[in-house]
Amino acid sequence: MIQQLDFEILDWIQANLRCDFLDFLMPLVTLYAEHGILLIGIGAVLLLFRSHRVCGAAVLTGLAGGLLIGNLGLKNLIARARPCWINTDVSMLVSVPTDYSFPSGHTLHCFITATVLMYYDKRIGIPALIMAILVSFSRLYLYVHFPTDVIAGAALGIGIGMLTVVIFESVRKKKRTKPAMEAI
Repeated sequence: MIQQLDFEILDWIQANLRCDFLDFLMPLVTLYAEHGILLIGIGAVLLLFRSHRVCGAAVLTGLAGGLLIGNLGLKNLIARARPCWINTDVSMLVSVPTDYSFPSGHTLHCFITATVLMYYDKRIGIPALIMAILVSFSRLYLYVHFPTDVIAGAALGIGIGMLTVVIFESVRKKKRTKPAMEAI
């Protein structure tokens, strides 16, 4: 039942939104999260600035958590076939992925990054959130993920991002109170 609804949404996108402009744009948008390279780069660049070092470390830690939980854990545990493996009639605009579908790793990592950035600096968090939404849509448009893969990737990404922030802020709070306690 859920997979049927997933296919109905994907097929609606193919029938109603497919056009030359989006055929050109969506493969480029999806590259934003390809192999996490740009997202890792964002975290690494933030490490270079003292005022954003904690944010950069949190982004990188969150991405590592997402890789372990989503890409290495859930994808292989659930082993869900991709829509393009099942319905081979759709004209593909990108290479057919060889790993499993659930959850969407692109979506997962974009939402981890956006969640952490929103907490530490909304000026870069808002554009990251917009990109996360666009990348998520691109995965549907490109017919490489089901809507439920993308929804799960977004929810898991937000959760991992929030958990990462909570852990980092807890450590920062302990470090700030520790010297005061030693003086007593």
